[in-house]
Amino acid sequence: MASADLDNMTALLGDPAVMAYYPAPKTREEAAQWIAWNEANYATHGYGLWIVETLDGEFLGDCGLTWQQVNGRSELEVGFHIRAEAWGRGYATEAAAACLEFARDELAVKQLVAIIHPENVASRRVAEKIGMSYIENDHGGTIATRMVLGVQLASGRGPA
Repeated sequence: MASADLDNMTALLGDPAVMAYYPAPKTREEAAQWIAWNEANYATHGYGLWIVETLDGEFLGDCGLTWQQVNGRSELEVGFHIRAEAWGRGYATEAAAACLEFARDELAVKQLVAIIHPENVASRRVAEKIGMSYIENDHGGTIATRMVLGVQLASGRGPA
């Protein structure tokens, strides 16, 4: 994700359907801040949210790994946003599964989580398809209660 993606990210994060479970859709300036946040994550961690495209280069959304606070502790989260017109085609699941593999095989993290609005059934299904299950509720985010799903990962480095 880079500043060249601003138009696509503004359309994605500004779409009320995509952002239905966020406090509000994002403005163009907030989308620029989103990109800057991810560029800072790349510089600090070597990863963040990446652009998701078809093999033909069609913009679909973003997906990746970011550190989030869950009840006062840091957890690595897989997050994703897919254009509403592309929902239901497996793109979020495919991208999230690739991120899970990266977290397990390259980062050797022990657990990966997804933080989901309790009413967001589609995102919960994506998390469950990649092996996640309910862990707990989080009460420290921008909404009163966020559902936390997670999966324990056996490192790809050495014996499990």
